Amino acid sequence: MDDHALAAALAEKAGSLLLDIRGQGGAEGDRQSNELLLRLLAQARPDDAVLSEESADDPVRLTRGRVWIIDPLDGTREYGEPPRDDWAVHVALAVNGTPTAGAVGLPAAGLVLHTGEPPALAAPTSGPVRLAVSRTRPPACVDQLVARLDAALVPMGSAGAKAMAVVRGDVDVYAHSGGQYEWDSAAPVAVAHAAGLHTSRLDGSPLRYNEPNPYLPDLLICRPELADTVLRALHDA
Repeated sequence: MDDHALAAALAEKAGSLLLDIRGQGGAEGDRQSNELLLRLLAQARPDDAVLSEESADDPVRLTRGRVWIIDPLDGTREYGEPPRDDWAVHVALAVNGTPTAGAVGLPAAGLVLHTGEPPALAAPTSGPVRLAVSRTRPPACVDQLVARLDAALVPMGSAGAKAMAVVRGDVDVYAHSGGQYEWDSAAPVAVAHAAGLHTSRLDGSPLRYNEPNPYLPDLLICRPELADTVLRALHDA
């Protein structure tokens, strides 16, 4: 099984588990999904390192060229509010700092989007730019984009759900500033890039992974034809 297929299979298995135990709550979902993913990765790729939101950071990863970056349950709050489906499972492989394979499972929607079979880029739509935004904690960059692009806000839950909404053509832009780590974006970036979307930091610089400090606070995923416009709006702000 190649890395793309493995990422997809792991996201699917973790998603199935999370659906089965959803009644036990988010903390238990985090724990059991993490244990499953770590066990399966140890079996399938014993020589690779792992960086997980739910495990202590092992500095050995900094000596490895291949590092799996996982978020066993992205959107614990949304997961704990059935029947919401805007939560995800993230599984990505970073090779020398770049996400080369990845999968984002949307278990409650019955979907796994992955780099082995990248989704086709949706056709552009008319009307205002649609901007994915948190239901409860919109970052400052959202206000900047609304002011400069007259964007329409589309509220939804987890980072993975917002990123995959761009991939699926439900929104045009997902921009975030503050409070994210590598596991929040590695798998979504891998899938979005494979699908032909623009992925970068808010200043347009590349996203780098498996850094000594996994804090990676800002992110831009958007349709390629909007990238220059969005980056210019963020720079002007």
